[in-house]
This record gives sequence, C-alpha cells and structure tokens, in this order.
Amino acid sequence: MISKRRVLAVVPARGGSKGIPLKNLRELRGRSLVALAADVARQVPEVDRRVVSTDHEAIANAASAADLDAFFRRPQELSGDYIGDWDVLHHALLATEAFDGIAYDIVVMLQPTSPLRRVADVSGAIRMLVDQDLDAVWSVSVTDTKAHPLKQMVIRDELMDYWDLRGASIVARQQLETVYHRNGVVYAITRSCLLDQGTIKGRRTGAYLVEGTQISIDTEWDIGFVEFVLERGLASLP
Repeated sequence: MISKRRVLAVVPARGGSKGIPLKNLRELRGRSLVALAADVARQVPEVDRRVVSTDHEAIANAASAADLDAFFRRPQELSGDYIGDWDVLHHALLATEAFDGIAYDIVVMLQPTSPLRRVADVSGAIRMLVDQDLDAVWSVSVTDTKAHPLKQMVIRDELMDYWDLRGASIVARQQLETVYHRNGVVYAITRSCLLDQGTIKGRRTGAYLVEGTQISIDTEWDIGFVEFVLERGLASLP
C-alpha cells in the first residue's frame, strides 16, 4: 500500500507463444520467467496483492509455486495473439476485486518477458504515479541512435524509401532528438485510468527512465542475449 492506495500486481502469462513455445515457463538460472516476475513482485513494498493472468494450467502451477495467486483463468477470447494489455488488466482487476471483495487503486503490470527488471524500478514507477498524481507510468529506455525512427527505412513496390521523410535531412546523429522505447519492466496504472478512461495510457502518463541493460524476450536469440549479459555480469536476476 502507498498513501492509503491498494496496489495489485498482475503478471500476464498466457500459454500461447509463436516465437518460443510456452515462453513464460522458460528458465534462466533455474527460475522460469513467470517465477522471476513473481520474485520481483514479492519484494516490492508497495504491492499488496500479486496475481497471474493465464489460460494455461502449467503456468498457473508454476506461478502458484512462486507465490503468485492463480485463482482465476484468462478466458479464451482474451488469450489470442492480438489481445491488448488493457483487456488483460481489466479482466484481472475485476476478477481479483470480485474474489477479494475490495477495490484496488493501482494496477501494476509485470511482464515475464523482461527478466532483468529491478525491484527499485518497479517501486520507483509506483511512487512516481502517486507523487505526481498521474494516470499511468510506463517504464522506458533510451533508444540507441542506430535504431532511431528517422534512420528507419521501408520498402514499397520493391523500392526503398525513408519511413519518415524527415530522415533525408539527417547527416549526423547529433541532429537526432532523444527517443525512448517501452522496455516492459513496469506499467503502473490507476484504477480510474483503466475503468473510466478505458486505457493503460491515460491523459497524464509519465515516463520512468530505466538505466542499464533491459532485454524483452520474444525469440531464442533474446534468451541467448540475456544469458550472455548475465555471464558477463552486465545485469543480474532478482
């Protein structure tokens, strides 16, 4: 709890995954991705309740063993490839409130695919949300200039063109404005933002800047990259 506000942590972990089958059960250093998310949620002092949103029994069992409550299942219509985060969090919030008989003021989403998250960053995002009276806070990382939007290209009718025509005027990286990308470490959202505004990005959404290496896992290459980073001591698991 923070400033008399109840905080619900939701770990979304469906069974379907095209890049890595049952990705959320893949292990790093002997802990599954869903268990690593649970390890962080358990250590965040502001979090009052920890649940997993899944449609898969093996994931539910792994989450329960890691101290994530798994008393509801995500319905099939919310388990496809094109289901948004709002749908998942909205369902998890209402299911938990119905089960507990109380309302939660803040929902925190911890995606298992960001295993290098730190407890301090999750706590920091929640505190930013409350201290600045925001609707939501998303964690972000600085985007390397090599991947800047103005340096991206597209191929149309077999011919290459700039994704953004302003890219034609860029001759040096010093011309590029700093941009950021979502890293999946933490999303903190107020109940009113989810239910009244119907979004996870409200009218007043803050950016919590995460320093250091963060890797969002979608492919086997990403798994290998995380293992490399861990072996080199460039990051650590919770």
